[in-house]
Amino acid sequence: MTTCWVKASDDSGFPVSNLPYGVFSRRGEFPRVGVAVGGQVLDLSLLAANGVLKDSHWFASGTLNAFLSAGPRVWQSVREQLISLLTEPARRPAVLPALVPVVEVRMHLPFHVGDLIRFQTSIEHETNLGRMFRPPADPLPRNWPRMPIGQYGRASSVVVSGTPVVRPYGQLRGPGESDPVFGPSTRLDLSAEIGYVVGGPTPSPHGPGTWSFEDHVFGVVLVNGWRAWDIIAWESAPLGPFLGQFATSVSPWVVPLAALEHARVAPPVQDPPPPPYLAVRRPWGLDLTLRVELNGRLLSEPPFAVQYWTGPQLFAHMSVGGAPLRAGDLITSGPVSGSARSQFGTLLELAWNGRDPLGMPDGTERVFLEDGDTVRITAAASGPEGIPLSLGEVTGTVRPAA
Repeated sequence: MTTCWVKASDDSGFPVSNLPYGVFSRRGEFPRVGVAVGGQVLDLSLLAANGVLKDSHWFASGTLNAFLSAGPRVWQSVREQLISLLTEPARRPAVLPALVPVVEVRMHLPFHVGDLIRFQTSIEHETNLGRMFRPPADPLPRNWPRMPIGQYGRASSVVVSGTPVVRPYGQLRGPGESDPVFGPSTRLDLSAEIGYVVGGPTPSPHGPGTWSFEDHVFGVVLVNGWRAWDIIAWESAPLGPFLGQFATSVSPWVVPLAALEHARVAPPVQDPPPPPYLAVRRPWGLDLTLRVELNGRLLSEPPFAVQYWTGPQLFAHMSVGGAPLRAGDLITSGPVSGSARSQFGTLLELAWNGRDPLGMPDGTERVFLEDGDTVRITAAASGPEGIPLSLGEVTGTVRPAA
């Protein structure tokens, strides 16, 4: 593996084989694009302005959207230049002025979100919901194994990690209740997810297919898709959740697909076989391990590799009808859950809808989130020579209803 001259780059989760993109600022300065390497942020706008990074006018604004729109040839060119700058000692004098300690920066939402598309890719999560809420019927809806099930969300609800989350009001219906009341949600939950960030726009009216996934999707982010189950319970018939999925927190770093080649694995066998437009040429399961913490206590470690539907299939399904994708569209996986309780990605599953409350270190119990609770989700993938690649973190603290 190529050696990076930036100190501590290989044990930080952000070695030179990672190089995730984000938007940062220091006090009194405008937001600008950078990449994480070691414990530093590399200022790409400064490198471009100084002529160190060639053909890189994409970083003149405080968002990644222009770079996302540039497409895979530009993505690869910039990545190759950055690896060269960070591994060739002769380039060090030109690069050093653009390195900023990460502890000195504030991170911003890395891209302007176009559309927010929520999918449900975990067969384990969907099966758990069916067992809780639809017994004794088959826990999986008949269409679920045949196509990715998704819905549009509200792009304006997407915030960067660290932004407080205010408990929402709405019409609520609790378990066993026939009529709703209006008030703050009492069944507030987290949802550990992965999000795919769309780069180059897709053509219309014909969908590009699974084989074009890497030409149009730039990378991935960590996601916490906050939800209020008591609002969802009342509003979800007949069209599904709306106000109950009220906020979406994302990590500040977008990890390029190019950094995740060593994390690719074969996904689970799909039965029945998907129709031809969902067939994939290369396996695009991702061996990512998420960690969900509540107030510092580790709750679960959901494995992303067991997700039933993969990124290319979500990409192909949502564009097969002719609707184009745009730079900055965010496609989320829905809750990531494995087969064991220690792998569930929501409190609803971990506490089994209140049957098995979670004990906390201070002696209290949790079924759903309380005001003041802080949720932290992290994830890592295996990189070259087994060096872990971090996806960063997404955190949020619950504030009382306004």
